[in-house]
Amino acid sequence: MHTENAVEMRGALDRIVELASDVERWPEILPHYRWVTLLEGGGDRKVVEMAARRDWIPVKWRAVQEIERAGPTPVITYRHIWGVTKGMEVAWTFEPRPDHVLVRIRHDFRPPWPVVGGLIADRVIGPQFVGNIAGKTLATIKVKVEAEASGPSAA
Repeated sequence: MHTENAVEMRGALDRIVELASDVERWPEILPHYRWVTLLEGGGDRKVVEMAARRDWIPVKWRAVQEIERAGPTPVITYRHIWGVTKGMEVAWTFEPRPDHVLVRIRHDFRPPWPVVGGLIADRVIGPQFVGNIAGKTLATIKVKVEAEASGPSAA
């Protein structure tokens, strides 16, 4: 399974990365997140339990979040270590453009379930859950970043 969500955000790259990486605060700014609990670590490497909703359906997983800051722009990665999506690899990338930042979230998942794993991942997990939740996450962060950028303090 491979899914990719992308959105153009008009705002400061640093602020976008800050909101994208501060997962413990996501339930405060992302209404579809039920909770995020820090299990260990902090800073640029942490283990978290995350719980969200796909409409009325609750989902939950644990992941290792790592932030790589060595390149031209940060990359935020997640490796799911528990839950139905154990083994999923996620990458947030940021491409600064002249008037916006292109933010992408890529998810790759090969479930270990014999026979039906790929079919379920490709037809249900990817488009119905992962793509939906990631799309809502990007859209909500975009609204927040652009509202801050256009507010009175942005001048």
